[in-house]
Amino acid sequence: MSLKSVAAKLFAKRIAQKTREWSSNPVKSQQKVFQDLITSARNTEFGKDHDFENITSYADFVAQVPIRDYEELKGYIQKIMDGANDVLWPSKPKYFAKTSGTTSGAKYIPITKESIKNQVAASRNAILNYIYETGNADFVDGSMIFLQGSPELDEKGGIKLGRLSGISAHYVPNYLQRNRLPSWETNCIEDWETKVDKIVEETENENMTVIAGIPSWVQMYFEKLNTKSGKKVGELFKNFQLFIYGGVNYEPYRAKFEELLGRKVDSIELFPASEGFFAYQDSQQAEGMLLLLDAGIFYEFIRTDEFFQKNPKRLTIEDVVEGVDYAMIISTNAGLWAYNLGDTVRFVSTKPYRVVVSGRVKHFISAFGEHVIAKEVEEAIQIAMSKSDAVINEFTVAPQTSPPEGELPYHEWFIEFETPPSDFTSFIADVEESMKTQNSYYLDLIAGNILQPLKISQVKSGGFQEYMKTIGKLGGQNKVQRLSNDRKVAKGLQPFLI
Repeated sequence: MSLKSVAAKLFAKRIAQKTREWSSNPVKSQQKVFQDLITSARNTEFGKDHDFENITSYADFVAQVPIRDYEELKGYIQKIMDGANDVLWPSKPKYFAKTSGTTSGAKYIPITKESIKNQVAASRNAILNYIYETGNADFVDGSMIFLQGSPELDEKGGIKLGRLSGISAHYVPNYLQRNRLPSWETNCIEDWETKVDKIVEETENENMTVIAGIPSWVQMYFEKLNTKSGKKVGELFKNFQLFIYGGVNYEPYRAKFEELLGRKVDSIELFPASEGFFAYQDSQQAEGMLLLLDAGIFYEFIRTDEFFQKNPKRLTIEDVVEGVDYAMIISTNAGLWAYNLGDTVRFVSTKPYRVVVSGRVKHFISAFGEHVIAKEVEEAIQIAMSKSDAVINEFTVAPQTSPPEGELPYHEWFIEFETPPSDFTSFIADVEESMKTQNSYYLDLIAGNILQPLKISQVKSGGFQEYMKTIGKLGGQNKVQRLSNDRKVAKGLQPFLI
C-alpha cells in the first residue's frame, strides 16, 4: 500500500466523521446555513431590497423573498456585469458559469470564492466517503480522467467566465495533478469528437483507475477505445475501479457500459450544477445521494403537483417526506435567493436525507393531464431491459397529439438500440405496463381510450449523437432531453430514424 493511499484512508476517516456530525443534525445544520446566509448578505443590494436586516425567521424570509427564476434575477446579474459591488453577495463573484437557458439564451450563474470552495470540497468528499466505506484507496495511485469542458476562460464585466466543468478543472488538488488526464492542451480542444479522439490517443496505454463524466459521453469514449484497441475497456484498463458520474441517471446506460467494459466497476453518483453542489452518493449499499445540508446552501421544497399554483406552500428540510416529488428551491453563498433550480427530487430516505433526481420542472409530458416525469420513463426502460436481451444507447419520449385520422394519440418513444429486443412485442408491453403501474393518470387515459398504448420509433446507430451535433450540444455537460411536452426534439430526430 502506497503512502498516498494510506494518507487518503486517514483523511477519509476524518471526513466521514464530520459528515456523520452534520447529517445526524439536519435541521440544526440548515438553520445555521440560513442564518449565516442572511447575516452575510444583509448589506448587499439584494439584502437591502428585501429587508434582510429584519429577517429573523424562516417565516420572515418567505414573506419577503419570493421564489424567482433566472429571468427574475437577471437585473441583478447585469449590475454585476456592469461593475457593481455587493449586489447579490458581498464583493463580486469570482466566476460566472455560463449555461444554456431555455427562454433567455445564455445564463450567467455567479460563483463566489465561498461557493467554489464548497463545490471543490463536495467533489473531494464524495471520493473520500467511498474510500472510508469500502476501504479501497489503491486507485489514488493510478491515472484519472475527467471528461469535461474546456478550462480556458473568457471574461465578462471583469469576471472570469466559462463552463462549470472548465472552471472546476482549475481546482484539481495538487496531489492529483500528476495523475490527471487528459493533458491541458487536449482539454482545451472545443470540438468534442476531435477531443475524444485525442483523449483516446493519450490514455489507451495508461494505467487508468478512475474515469468521470456524463454517462453518454463516457460511453462515446469507451466505444472509441474499443474500436481502436479491439479490446474490452476493462481489459485495456485492468486497474479501472471507479466510475464517477452526474447529470443523468446511469441505470439506462449500465448494461451498455458493462458490455463495453466486460466487467462491473463501482460507481459514485454526483449532483452538481452551476448553481451549487447539492448531493453525492455516500454509500454503495443505500439508494440515493446524501443531500449536503452544511455546504452554504439553504434548501426549500415545493411539491411538484402544487408548483404551478399561485402561492404554493414552501417547505424546509424538516417538512419533506419520502416518495414525493419536489421542486428544489435554493438560496446560496453565491447570491442566489429562493432560486428555482428547475430540478425535481424525491427523498428515498430522511435518516439521513438522501435524494434521487426525478426530473425537471419543465420537462414532462402532460398533453392529456398525465404528468409523466423522467423518473417514470427511466424506470420503465430499466424494467423492460431487465426482462429482455435489449441494450439501449439512448432514448427520449414525446407525445403524438395529431396522429393519422381515426387513430388515438399516444406517447412516442424514440430509442437507439445497441441490441434490439428479440421479442419486440413483449418489450413494448413491459414498458407500457411499468408506465401504467407508476402513473395512475396514464393508466386512466389508456383505460378510457383517450390514449392508445405507446409506440417505439427506432433511431439509427449514432443517431442521437448526430442530432446533438445538429443543435450544437455534442459533448461536455450537454445531455439528451429525456422527455418533452411538445414535438421539437421528435422533429429534430426525424432524419435519424430507421
